Amino acid sequence: MESTIAIFPANIGHKSDLVKMNIAMALETESIELDNEAVRLGVSHALRDPGRGTYYIAQLADTVVGCLLITREWSDWRNAWFWWIQSVYVHPDHRRKGVFRALYEHVVDRARRDATACGIRLYVAQSNKRAQQTYCKLGMGKARYELFELDWSLERAESEEQDSKDCS
Repeated sequence: MESTIAIFPANIGHKSDLVKMNIAMALETESIELDNEAVRLGVSHALRDPGRGTYYIAQLADTVVGCLLITREWSDWRNAWFWWIQSVYVHPDHRRKGVFRALYEHVVDRARRDATACGIRLYVAQSNKRAQQTYCKLGMGKARYELFELDWSLERAESEEQDSKDCS
């Protein structure tokens, strides 16, 4: 018998799982080794202050198998909020089993029922083709926008070199 994937908002008791999943996701998708203490504090702040974001947990039986974070961006053009999906992670043993789909559908359903929401957005590493295919299969499409950033917290020499090449 297949277990049902339970989706629910994370609480402070999930902090350790969320920290581990964020660190694993960054290493796997972008080869970035995050500072454990910075991630611990960041997750703690989000869990204690819903204005910073809401984590959702995917759980099978008593095991946390995935998560994502929702943050919001105000759109003055729409007079509504975009919900941003961030910090997506599904444990490797549970991939291709509907875990992300369950998280995604839960979030989309909640956003559609929120009269102040106007859409869902996310960003994905350009090299993460598998994730991009997943998002397309779920009905998302590429945005009309390119993402630019100035990130002095995770500076890496190779990204700075790439950034300057892209803007030449």
